[in-house]
Parts: sequence; structure tokens; C-alpha cells
Amino acid sequence: MQVWQLMSSDPVTLDAHATLDVADDLMKLKRIRHLPVLEDGRLVGLVTQRDLFLAGVSSVLNFRHRAEKEWLGRIRIREVMTTDLVTIAPQTDMEEAVDRMLEHKIGCLPVMAGGKLIGLLSETDCLRYLKRILSIADVKRRIVEEEKPVDVS
Repeated sequence: MQVWQLMSSDPVTLDAHATLDVADDLMKLKRIRHLPVLEDGRLVGLVTQRDLFLAGVSSVLNFRHRAEKEWLGRIRIREVMTTDLVTIAPQTDMEEAVDRMLEHKIGCLPVMAGGKLIGLLSETDCLRYLKRILSIADVKRRIVEEEKPVDVS
């Protein structure tokens, strides 16, 4: 199995000049945890739910929702995004992709082809694949159990 077969194509992205309130709204609306950040169509960073949490400081200061939105609206994506990105090619084997995510302790890999972002491989995509593998293994196990001879002695 290769990355292109499991990745989310056409990921939701943000402009580097956007503010964190926009990222927060997009993540909530789309129910996603990672947003690739583009500048002039080029991948320049990644902003995550964790970045929002750390930047928001609302849990520490107990801001009301409106005050938190105003605070996030003052912070540019560029100020909190991760720029040291680990990316992957679409034809990479899934085992290598998972190894890379584990090695770097990251929750997603931007998928690049020809210098362009074409998808995003997330932990959720990997878990869906694992679920499929486990389901197949379970079916095989049941078949083997059904084929075992019954001891009638």
C-alpha cells in the first residue's frame, strides 16, 4: 500500500498571512487537526490544534470565548506554524510513512509531488488502514478456525 492510496487529497489549507482565529474556525468547522500553510501556492508550514492551544493561553487566563477570538485574531499563522516540515512522496510505502511519523513524533505528513502539496496523510488515515488490516486478519483467523478438524474422540 502506498501513501497516495490513503492520503486525504485536496487538503484544507491556510494562507501564511491569516490569523489563528481563522485556523480555529476552520479546524472546528471541518473537524480536522492539521492545516498546511501556503504562501504563493508553496508549502511553508503547518499549523496544528496543539499550536492553537499553546498560542491561545485561554485555559490559563480563562478568557471568555469572545475575548479568546479577539486574542487569536491578533496572532498571525506565520508566528506559530511549524516550518521544519517532514514531507513524503505519494508513491512511498505506508510502512515507511508510519516509520517517519513515529520517528519524528508527528501526527501528519504533507504529501508532495513536483514541489506541490497534493495531499495530507494523517494518523487517522493510518488508523483507518490499520482497522482494515485487522479486519482482514480476523476474517483469516475465523476461516482457519472453521477449517480445523473437530476432535470427536
